[in-house]
Amino acid sequence: MRSIKLLIEYDGTHFCGWQRQVEGRTVQEEIEKALEKVIKEPVKIHGAGRTDAGVHALGQTASFHANITVPVDKIPIALNSILPEDISILGASEVDESFHARYAAKGKKYIYQIYNSPLRSPLLRNYAYFVPQPLDIGKMQEAGQYFLGTHDFKGFMASGGSVQDSIRTLYKLDVYFHEKIIKIEVEGNGFLYNMVRIIAGTLVEVGKGKIDPKDIKQIIASGIRDLAGPTAPAQGLYLGEVIY
Repeated sequence: MRSIKLLIEYDGTHFCGWQRQVEGRTVQEEIEKALEKVIKEPVKIHGAGRTDAGVHALGQTASFHANITVPVDKIPIALNSILPEDISILGASEVDESFHARYAAKGKKYIYQIYNSPLRSPLLRNYAYFVPQPLDIGKMQEAGQYFLGTHDFKGFMASGGSVQDSIRTLYKLDVYFHEKIIKIEVEGNGFLYNMVRIIAGTLVEVGKGKIDPKDIKQIIASGIRDLAGPTAPAQGLYLGEVIY
């Protein structure tokens, strides 16, 4: 029995999310089906986190235990020959048997992408949030700094989240702009349900001038969801990296 960690990239457009479901196409199910063909027995994989329908991943990780004889450096090649084109295994490594992709994670990095242009882009419709109004990048950058540190982010959690503890620490929040693309990069020790998308939606409201950057501190402290901005669409979100 070997313990393997996978590094995974996927286009979430045509998936119902990461986690296997009774109905609907999921990333977990596709990878488990491919592994079963390679190993010749059922395998359950554990992802570092769940991504919702339409959310993409540049660096998702998953782990599993199995009697696999394929050399570890050949596992990505073997799986990619079976997997659909919207999933790719970027790497595989052998890990200690106690390793669990979710519970061993120290943090995550997410990227949210906005297409800020008066005219929509058909090529980016599944990969960025289209915002036609001009956005003030400087104000968005200023507002982003108020999210840093340890806070109770319950006002930035969508209904449906089941966690008891909503305190999280953000180490980094940067806003970049290049050729109509705005990227929000967020790194922290953990994230609540839809937290990054709500932060992105709030920063868009700041960019539009509807929320003052200095009000972010008070909005976080209030814990009131309605004071924050809307939940930005799923297609702009990317799981960038899982930190161990």
